[in-house]
Amino acid sequence: MRSVDPNWPIPSSAAASAVMVGNRGRDTRPEVALRSLLHRRGLRFRKSLTIRLGGRRWTQPDVAFPRERLVVYVDGCFWHKCPVHGVMPRANVDYWAPKLERNVARDRDTDRRLAALGWTVIRAWEHDAPEVIAQRVVECLENATAPSAGKRSRPCLKPPAPRWTPPSSWHQQPPDGAASAVR
Repeated sequence: MRSVDPNWPIPSSAAASAVMVGNRGRDTRPEVALRSLLHRRGLRFRKSLTIRLGGRRWTQPDVAFPRERLVVYVDGCFWHKCPVHGVMPRANVDYWAPKLERNVARDRDTDRRLAALGWTVIRAWEHDAPEVIAQRVVECLENATAPSAGKRSRPCLKPPAPRWTPPSSWHQQPPDGAASAVR
């Protein structure tokens, strides 16, 4: 992998290299848990929707509600420098410190650009309870779809599906004297 980017540091150990290779870029457990909760609440959304931010910049939020212009990011504690759980690596600090600072700066720039385009941004940490994040999303969507907010009043909450009932013709009795046909 070193041939891809000559600025990448030499891994401090084979174990460190294996950990980094194993990190997922999307569909992490916290993201999947959040999406599952949102879906169970009847919400329909897009995942990994590409949003152009101007110039060559773009973003793909973890969850997006395009009609309501709401995006949700579930940020990893390491990659986005969580104040509670973010840990600076002891090896290759000259590489990691600026790299993680750039990630945070890019997050702030993305938030600013999305806000300028009319999007609402919810950021959560991977250690936040998915139920709490889902509740924040629902509250934000309710505010965004309220008629008094001056926005579209079309909610993104999907109504429950109606119970299936058989057609009334299935319950009709044949006329007197007519033999009932068995199909």
